[in-house]
Amino acid sequence: MLLDIHTHRPDATAALISVDPRQFDPQPGLWYSVGFHPWDTVEAITPAHIALLEQCARHPQVLAIGETGMDSLRGADLGIQEALFVRHLQVARDSDLPVVVHSVRTTQQILAARHRAQLTDVPLIIHGMRGNQHVARTWLDAGCYLSYGARFNPAALLATPLDRLLIETDDAPVTIHHVAALVAQTLHRPIDTILHIATTNAQRLLT
Repeated sequence: MLLDIHTHRPDATAALISVDPRQFDPQPGLWYSVGFHPWDTVEAITPAHIALLEQCARHPQVLAIGETGMDSLRGADLGIQEALFVRHLQVARDSDLPVVVHSVRTTQQILAARHRAQLTDVPLIIHGMRGNQHVARTWLDAGCYLSYGARFNPAALLATPLDRLLIETDDAPVTIHHVAALVAQTLHRPIDTILHIATTNAQRLLT
């Protein structure tokens, strides 16, 4: 069962654990996403690093690529970040995997890069969604899934169709059930319903 779509806790269960390919050390019974974070672009990502990403993507415990993406506040020049993001999309397409996306004030840039690379068929999971309802609708109109953590914009959550809703803990000191309770309270639905919806969406997308 997969519930927490994005966490950095190395021992998390029922979760997709995000790791740098250089630290990928799969443990029995756990599931992973692998990718180079945009913050890490301040140091060159070499062809050997990409080859390692491709190798990790073929591992049976890897269910997604990422987190990757673009960040206007941190990391290398956005042109460098975009090129690496597109390379992740290509690996994801070749491996038939979705991509966990980190985006900070780069919604339009990410969607434009995906379009220019003709990779709009690669599913995107927008992790840590904190933007407003207009940002949410932009992602949703592009076919993306939205993943909410402990901090989110209630209007954006309310604008998210239930079949595109995911939940996560990321690196926050909370449980996934706490996140589900916050989401349930905002949507005025039982927590068990949110847990079922998030699990169903995660299973459909990742398996």
